Amino acid sequence: MKIAIEHRTHYRYSAALVHSAQYLRLTPYNNPSQRVLSWRIDAPGQLTAWTDAFGNMSHTLVVERPSHEIEIVAAGRVDTTDTGGVLPQPDDGLPVEVFLRPTPLTRADARVRDFAEGFRGRLDADRVKGLHALMGGIREKVDYREGTTGVHSTAADVLADGAGVCQDHAHIFIACCRALGVPARYVSGYLHAGDEADYSAGHAWAAAWVDDLGWVSFDVANTVCGTERHVGVAVATDYSGAAPVRGVRNGGTAEEELEVTVRVGDVQQ
Repeated sequence: MKIAIEHRTHYRYSAALVHSAQYLRLTPYNNPSQRVLSWRIDAPGQLTAWTDAFGNMSHTLVVERPSHEIEIVAAGRVDTTDTGGVLPQPDDGLPVEVFLRPTPLTRADARVRDFAEGFRGRLDADRVKGLHALMGGIREKVDYREGTTGVHSTAADVLADGAGVCQDHAHIFIACCRALGVPARYVSGYLHAGDEADYSAGHAWAAAWVDDLGWVSFDVANTVCGTERHVGVAVATDYSGAAPVRGVRNGGTAEEELEVTVRVGDVQQ
């Protein structure tokens, strides 16, 4: 499936920005389930490409001229293949045990551990079926509701509150997996939901390690494994390592306005 993507991030500042350094993870990767046909990033300032510790294609954007706004546009085309959500081998060169380590966003408290333990028997009997059951259990427990959480919301807090978005669903799944001894990682990317549409953010899901299979992706928000409609961009232990844009700035501190538009659709012939 050939998918066209445009991800536009627009910052406006009430006072002139003096200097900013931002880390961008906006470039999809190549693996057995997807191949990047073309990709570009347009932004003011100096862009430097590098690969992070998880194997993600990353860029550093440095803007050193006074400005009241910054716009970053990432766009291109990706050809995807349905692999049933399975990547048969580690694609980042890291031991899978790295993804057992808890992080501030995915640390399991007593509530998370108790919830996860309810699925241990099914995981022990059949790892894949147990993970599917965990995915469904989280989705039943946590409603999809925009505006209820933020980028710093933890898996424990969201499970207690019972509402969140795809990022939160992924964090809870990861926290439960790690509490049960299953390596799990966070995946940021895009979802082609059907007709071309505009969104206010990208998408996120989780992947769990299954011996003899590899990484198996679980989109908890939609209760499906990865499909040809999913385009992965970055993997990490949680959102903080896979955020599309993050950084620091000097100036422009009085007030910041952020507008994000993501457009995902079919490639037009």
